[in-house]
Amino acid sequence: MANRHLARSIVLQTLFEWDFSEKPSFVAMEIFQRNIEEFAPGVTDTSFMEHLLESILDKKRDLDNVISKAAPDWPIEKISTVDRNVLRIGLYELLFADRKEVPPKVAINEAIELAKTFGGETSGKFVNGVLGAVYKEMGEPGKDEESPKKKHLNDGKLTLEELGGAFVFAREGGKTYTALVHDIFGHWTLSKGKLESGEDVKKGTVREIKEEIGLLIFLKDDLGVNEYETYHPEKGRLKKRVHYFLAEAKYKPLKLESSGGLDNAKWFDISEIAELNFYDDILPIVTKAIQILTKKNDSKN
Repeated sequence: MANRHLARSIVLQTLFEWDFSEKPSFVAMEIFQRNIEEFAPGVTDTSFMEHLLESILDKKRDLDNVISKAAPDWPIEKISTVDRNVLRIGLYELLFADRKEVPPKVAINEAIELAKTFGGETSGKFVNGVLGAVYKEMGEPGKDEESPKKKHLNDGKLTLEELGGAFVFAREGGKTYTALVHDIFGHWTLSKGKLESGEDVKKGTVREIKEEIGLLIFLKDDLGVNEYETYHPEKGRLKKRVHYFLAEAKYKPLKLESSGGLDNAKWFDISEIAELNFYDDILPIVTKAIQILTKKNDSKN
């Protein structure tokens, strides 16, 4: 179908009616057929629309989970019906569609346009913020294909949040292990958390790691700082600054806290982590930590 914006509009209208009336999923296809007849009577190739609608319904639970994690202050049932379903469309195309057919920026921009057309005054901004935050957490695939003009244009207006994180290691049975957390976007990464106002970064990091994965850590080396932009539904655009440390802990079972965008925590042998899926901006921190640990191990031999 040539006009995919129209196709997405019909899918959105279908999802809106289905969601608003709280009908079973199979009813959505009946609503879809009626919408085709009403809004696109001359269209014979509906394969794109059908696939998009069926895929969103099939992955609804996963999509809603991502929405909940990306906009934690907005329970899914409190988001307007239009915005909720625009996000489902945008997230499906951002996370699961073929990027050659639907590049990430196209998925985001199409969702924003749907929100502006069918939603309220702030719908476009809200959808842009949530999808932008997810895109950032994905590592911004395809960002090098974009114009760099917008980079850091609004730094002066961003709210700054300070966080502390750590590459946590433990020694057990002659081996060195690291404790990593897994996020809902499919990446292994380092445990971190938000510092309280005026809190010492080292004390705050120790506290946050204890809360997130249940380990008492002992800071060893400074690994540096990462900065990135994200979005909060109420606070707007944020700049997050994470100060990372190399930290040692006892090798014991991890206890992942239930809140946040994480779904797993696990110990890995240092030799295993080269095969893991890390964010690009985390790799230099991980590499530096391993180099320090390697030098310390060599000095003991």
